[in-house]
Amino acid sequence: MAERIVILGAGESGVGAAMLALSKGYDVFVSDSGSIKSRYKSELTSLNVTFEEGTHSWDQLRTATEVIKSPGIPDSAPIVKQFIEQGTPIISEIEFASRFTNATIVGITGSNGKSTTTALTHHIFTKDGRDACLAGNIGRSFARELSISDHDYFVLELSSFQLDGIQSFRPHVAVIVNITPDHLDRYEKKFDNYIASKFRITMNQTQDDRFIYCEDDEATTGWMGKHPVRANELGFSIKKKLKEGAWLEDSLVHINVHQKSMTMQGEQLALVGKHNLYNSMAAGIAARVLDLKKESVREALMDFKGLEHRLERVVKVKGVEFINDSKATNVNSAWYALESTQRPIIWIAGGTDKGNDYEVLKPLVKEKVKAIVCLGIDNTRIHDAFGKLVDVIVNTQSMPECVQVCYRLANPGDIVLLSPACASFDLFENYEDRGRQFKEAVREL
Repeated sequence: MAERIVILGAGESGVGAAMLALSKGYDVFVSDSGSIKSRYKSELTSLNVTFEEGTHSWDQLRTATEVIKSPGIPDSAPIVKQFIEQGTPIISEIEFASRFTNATIVGITGSNGKSTTTALTHHIFTKDGRDACLAGNIGRSFARELSISDHDYFVLELSSFQLDGIQSFRPHVAVIVNITPDHLDRYEKKFDNYIASKFRITMNQTQDDRFIYCEDDEATTGWMGKHPVRANELGFSIKKKLKEGAWLEDSLVHINVHQKSMTMQGEQLALVGKHNLYNSMAAGIAARVLDLKKESVREALMDFKGLEHRLERVVKVKGVEFINDSKATNVNSAWYALESTQRPIIWIAGGTDKGNDYEVLKPLVKEKVKAIVCLGIDNTRIHDAFGKLVDVIVNTQSMPECVQVCYRLANPGDIVLLSPACASFDLFENYEDRGRQFKEAVREL
């Protein structure tokens, strides 16, 4: 009799896991306590996968040999506790998928910039003609991609929630771009717990593997000082010269790996801003440690197109520029966005607050922001943090209303910046939905 896999959650991760498990001969049952999106429901139906929604039926679930838990479900969920009490192994879809490939894996995590760094790294692999697949927390799930076909390389974006569910998953190249407080509601409000979660990416690495990290990030280096990693370390920095890794010197980016160095002008990089300099360095090191050609790295870093919803320029309307940074779901991301422009800003902020500390944003808000337009059900904390720093704070409850208010407040030469510093789930499906609605509303002006 086939082993019984129970999958909790029927989003991209859960359905991908179901596809892979089915292709490997498992008996699969999918359970979602909410409603399943129609496209995922039709996929499960066409695969003849048994599933339920709106409930977790313990009688159906208790016979599981192993449970694959979607990253959005916390360990504190009652159904998860029941499995733990019963002693049933619970893993993430990332862990499950990794059992079925011998590919070289590049795993990338961090609080900010991991999507950009992952997409940029994959772009270099493509430029070099490698058989590399982009997956994980960006686009399609690792398990789904693997159920379709195996590859020589997988470039995976990994969230802390995904890393929490790994046991033996081992990336050959692990990258932590930075660590700043985020998702602390899932980590008992303890920053150290969140840092430990990020460093799980290194826990199964050996001396044959590589670990790439930001030498300028105090949370990262502080943790490494107390918890050494086994993999070969390669840092990147814009503050100091390094023997190996990547650094900035006299506006030249140096990447030195395996005693082979390359340089390029910082201004040649396609992505602008200090944070993107870090992202470009991390991607460049990841490519060079796997011996991708210097020319491929250089070309890719020069012609990469940025991600949707990440400092994405939408359009100018009568001299007012609209920028979609909907992916800025935490304070640090919003800091980068506010820091990256010199023009007066109408700032769209708010949403589901994850225990944000807005203190770090106050100097930038005071200097650059002329009005804040709140977009969320409860905007109290935004008002409390910034009410004395700006003359105008307006509450809005929908994207069309929000964009109209911003347009009325803006003068030619101003920037309307959607960089919410909060999750989107109070008014939107996710940050992509929020960003798309923003762009639609702007184009209606």
